[in-house]
Amino acid sequence: MRLQVNGRSHEVDVVHDDTPLLWVLRDHLGLVGTKFGCGIAQCGACTVHVDGEPVFACMVPAASLEGRAITTIEGLASADGALHPLQQAWIDHDVAQCGYCQAGQIMRAAALLAKNAAPTDADIDTAMAPSLCRCGTYLRIRAAIVDAAGGRRDA
Repeated sequence: MRLQVNGRSHEVDVVHDDTPLLWVLRDHLGLVGTKFGCGIAQCGACTVHVDGEPVFACMVPAASLEGRAITTIEGLASADGALHPLQQAWIDHDVAQCGYCQAGQIMRAAALLAKNAAPTDADIDTAMAPSLCRCGTYLRIRAAIVDAAGGRRDA
């Protein structure tokens, strides 16, 4: 199958049509930024974008994504290596503790900001709800999203 990942075309040999995108990314393409958390779409650690929408890579068969644009955390930075504003905000706000969920958190936040450049706290909470952080850095996550959005704060 041919997949478009991070702006590049990849020919991938996958034995089973129902192989989740997560394992194709990690095992076949070496893109290990997308993490395996729960395997049942409950934690969000595996979040990537498909045509700009956040999806759980652990649940989507890779074979169903031929011809669609897939973006992983590795593809979020610009081609010249400059960090995405969310990646920089994550660093600036010292969001990560264990860091395991952070790629999925950043990908979900990037999808939010692509649609809503000035989200309210309620918008952020709603968009980020599918992504769990066992370390509980939710206030820093929200602050980083607000910072990346240009410092907007709702009342």
